[in-house]
Amino acid sequence: MKIDEIFAKLDDLFAQNAIGQVEPFLLSCLNQAQEEKEFGVYISVGNELIGFYRSTSQFEKAFAVSEDVLLLLEELQLEETEHFATTLLNAATAYRAAGRMEDALRDYTRALKIYEEKLPPEDYRFAGLYNNISLMLESMNENEKAAVFLERAIDIVKKQEDARMELATSKTNLALIYFKLEKNEEAKALLEEAIAIFSENGENTDAHYSAALAGMGEAYFRMGRLTKALDYYEQSLQEVEKHFGRNLSYALLCGNCATICQKLGEHKKAETYAETEKMLRSRLELSGKETEAGQGDGV
Repeated sequence: MKIDEIFAKLDDLFAQNAIGQVEPFLLSCLNQAQEEKEFGVYISVGNELIGFYRSTSQFEKAFAVSEDVLLLLEELQLEETEHFATTLLNAATAYRAAGRMEDALRDYTRALKIYEEKLPPEDYRFAGLYNNISLMLESMNENEKAAVFLERAIDIVKKQEDARMELATSKTNLALIYFKLEKNEEAKALLEEAIAIFSENGENTDAHYSAALAGMGEAYFRMGRLTKALDYYEQSLQEVEKHFGRNLSYALLCGNCATICQKLGEHKKAETYAETEKMLRSRLELSGKETEAGQGDGV
C-alpha cells in the first residue's frame, strides 16, 4: 500500500464529487494499514479521515480517530515530533468546529510549542496552524488577536510557490474578521482578491471557495444590496454541497438565505430555506447522538 496511490485515488473521488465514497475508501485503507502494520500510512490516512469527518460535521467520529492516531504516535514514541503536532492540529480543528474551544485551545497550544521547537519560523506548516488558531480566537470574540495570527499566516503563504489556494483561503478568513472589526471596505477588497484566485481553475474549484462566496454575501448584505447578497449565498450553497454534502455549514447558509428572502418579500422561498435548515440541524444532531451512543473502541 503506497500513500501516493491512496492520495491520488482520494483526489479523484473529490474531483468526481463522489463524497459518499470517501469514508468507505479511507476506512478500508486504514484497516489495511493496520493489518500490514504500515504505521506511516495509518497515521497519514487517519489524519485525512479526521479532516473529512470534521468537514462533514461528523465530529464524534473525528474525535475517535484523533485519539487513535495520537495513541499510536505515543506508542511509537513520536509524541514530540512534528507528526504528532500535525495530528494535534487536526484534532484541535475538529474540536473548534464542534464548539469545544477548551479542547481546541489545549491541542493548538501543544502543537504550536512542538512546531516552535522543531521547525524553522518560515516553515509552511506554521501558516496552517496560525490560520486555525485565528479561527478559534475569532470564535471566542478575540478578533484583534485573531487578525494578528492571520496576518502572520499570510506573510508565510505569500512567499510559497504553488500556494495560491491557501493564500485565497487566508485572505477570506482575514476578511471575515475584518467584518467583525467593522473594516467593511478592507474585507470586501480581500474577498474580491480571494474570489479571483479561487476562480483561476474554472469549475475545478477549491473546497474553501464556498467561504469566500459566503463572505461576499455578507459584504453585500451589510451594504443593503440584498439581491446580490442572496446570489452569493446561493453560489456558496452549491459549492458546499459539491464538496461536503449538506453539512452544518449548508444549514447555516440556508438560514442566511431564508432571512434575506424574507426581507425581499419572497416568503415561499424563505419558508423552503428555513425548513431545509431545520431538517438538516435535526438530522445532524440526531446523527451525532447516534454516533456517540454507538462509539466503541477505535482501531
